[in-house]
Amino acid sequence: MTPIHAISPVRVAVIQFGPQCGLDHLPSNVAHGLALAEQAVASGANLLVLPELCNTGYTYCNRTEAYALAEAVPEGPTVQAWQAFAQKHGVYLAAGMAEREGTYLYDTAVLVGPDGYIGKYRKAHLWNCEKLWFRPGDLGFPVFETPIGRIGLMICWDVWFPEVPRLLALQGADIICSLNNWVWTPPPLFDDTGKCMASYLTMTAAHANNVFIAAANRVGTDRGERFLGCSLIASTQGWPLGKVAGSEEEIILQADIDLVSARSAPIWNSLNDLPRDRRADLYDPMLGYRQHPMMPR
Repeated sequence: MTPIHAISPVRVAVIQFGPQCGLDHLPSNVAHGLALAEQAVASGANLLVLPELCNTGYTYCNRTEAYALAEAVPEGPTVQAWQAFAQKHGVYLAAGMAEREGTYLYDTAVLVGPDGYIGKYRKAHLWNCEKLWFRPGDLGFPVFETPIGRIGLMICWDVWFPEVPRLLALQGADIICSLNNWVWTPPPLFDDTGKCMASYLTMTAAHANNVFIAAANRVGTDRGERFLGCSLIASTQGWPLGKVAGSEEEIILQADIDLVSARSAPIWNSLNDLPRDRRADLYDPMLGYRQHPMMPR
């Protein structure tokens, strides 16, 4: 009998652009992001990834400004615009925004699709001044079941914490949409190939977890803060599918992938299966997850 191979063909598009901070810029940020998304859809993309905080820009002056720019999810106008776009074009879209829930603010990634709002992830690991505006995420690391595959979300600084992509992969994510505002840090920023450290961390996370990662960063300058670009789409082997974006260019990267092929990717050979090779019996007691029977009491 011929084995059945489930095919879930997806054209992923990562959209790299430079939103600007401020209430006056918010409508144009949303409109420009969707205009680029429309270009990607015209080229056949059906899973689109936009950067972190792509509706508000990144460099808030203070928490008052962050609060004014934040919106409810999914009721706010930005998510409604993204949702309408996804429904109109029959696509899935992941994008980052500032979320307001009561007096709390979160750095949030939203996933919408042809049937509307799907879910959200709140950034767990906050970088620098983000800690002054946002509350750390409290929703864990959800993976969303969709007709095209299982989609996980993470945001920027999260990729420096290997637990995040590992937890998403262990929950069965076929692809992780990584929404970023990778900022300039002390040099050296790039290697001879033009990749930044975040590029390699993304590639390593994809390789170590055998999962696709579509990483959208922003570019340009926002109130004096510079950003690294270097968006990419990493395969389950870790290598980029196509080019890694430059550090200055507004660009749309696309790749055709079979999302559910990630489900057999952890089987490297007849003796090695990545999830089964994990030594949770050793890790868990060392991390304090449970008392091991052989540990001294």
